[in-house]
Amino acid sequence: MNQNPTTDHITSLIQEGEFFKLKEILKHYEPAELVELIEAEEEREQLIVFRLLPLRLATQVFEYLDLEVQKHFLANLTQEKISDILNEMSPDDRTALLEFLPDDFVKELIQTLSEPERKVTLELLGYPEYSVGRLMTPDYIAIRESWTVQQVLDYIRRHGGQSETLSVLYVTDQRGVLIDDIRIREFLLSPPDRPVSELMDRRYVKLNAMQDQEAAIDVFRKNDRVALPVVNDDGVLFGIVTIDDILDIREEEDTEDIQKLGGSAALDEPYLATSIWGMIKKRAGWLVILLLGEMLTTSAMHHFEEDLQKAAVLGLFIPLIISAGGNAGSQATSLIIRAMSLGEFTLSDWWLVMRREIISGAALGGILGVVGALRIVLWAKVVDPGYFGPYWQLIAVTVGFSLLGIVLWGVLSGAMLPMLLKRLGLDPATSSAPFVATLVDVTGLIIYFSVATLVLRGTLL
Repeated sequence: MNQNPTTDHITSLIQEGEFFKLKEILKHYEPAELVELIEAEEEREQLIVFRLLPLRLATQVFEYLDLEVQKHFLANLTQEKISDILNEMSPDDRTALLEFLPDDFVKELIQTLSEPERKVTLELLGYPEYSVGRLMTPDYIAIRESWTVQQVLDYIRRHGGQSETLSVLYVTDQRGVLIDDIRIREFLLSPPDRPVSELMDRRYVKLNAMQDQEAAIDVFRKNDRVALPVVNDDGVLFGIVTIDDILDIREEEDTEDIQKLGGSAALDEPYLATSIWGMIKKRAGWLVILLLGEMLTTSAMHHFEEDLQKAAVLGLFIPLIISAGGNAGSQATSLIIRAMSLGEFTLSDWWLVMRREIISGAALGGILGVVGALRIVLWAKVVDPGYFGPYWQLIAVTVGFSLLGIVLWGVLSGAMLPMLLKRLGLDPATSSAPFVATLVDVTGLIIYFSVATLVLRGTLL
């Protein structure tokens, strides 16, 4: 069909009781289209649409629905329907769902699985929460090096229907130890009587079942694979991890980092699924810490209160000075955290990073310093002569050099703090932009008034 069914059309068919007609319409659409359609409907209509889908299509749709919609369906579908869907789901997607459900409910759902599926699910749930083992599926094709290409193709026809992917086949020995992986195109382009051993180069990339999921993301990115084998410490092939699961993990990690960069603890559930009280708890802690940090700014200003009384004009530029340093530090923090997450450099490259940021910070500080000084010069010469008094040139120099120092310090702080936290084994994202901005606010005032003392001594101060 060339046109997707609209929400209004679907709702109209439901209201008219045209369920047979709706069922015929729905089965012609792709799972992604149905997911979008279902999530746009109200809860009652969501259930009706889902119940009308054939089992295989319903399972495919269910795997891609938001977690909250999945929970709603599990709470309202019949036990038989739930059992059929869970048994039809791929093991990795089923495990990902069960992770977010209450333990008592998980026990009930596991009992609805067939014996083979129950065994696989319990095995996957037995791995640590954030390990590669939780992501893998046992649905893959394993072959022997003594087989011929024709034997491999015959085996695929018989057993390939349940495999998660057929793009890569895995060669194992009699003990199940992985010895190679071969792309399917090699078999399709080779003579039928050619042995598998002649296609092997015994070079392959693998993951360990106990490996951290974040490490698996880097392996996928560096090797440009759609699937990777998962082995235990003895090299025995346990399953495979496919790129769709890695993309989901990557999205979760990026979401967590972005939330932390905003000065909040990472949410455990989607935004709308998080309770108001839960949202407050995630955000209040950081806001209190940042408030206490900003109180140090007040202390710093109190220390220089006498200077402010002598030269009240200096107070006009405090917001300018603070914002420039904070913005520069926030920029550097965001760039460094993202670069580290992509593996663009390691902690051993700290001096290279610092050297680059010193040059960048000096250049950026110089640019802002010139702009700030020019603003004072133009105001004093054109807009309102006499506004800054007889020492406007010295004030311009003070602001210009203060911006140079503060921006340079902000850039270095924003770049080095994430690397320091990483070295200490902490999450670099916790050096969020607001935290760096608060740090630079306090130190920026000290730099500003120190420069003012040097430049204005004997005149305003």
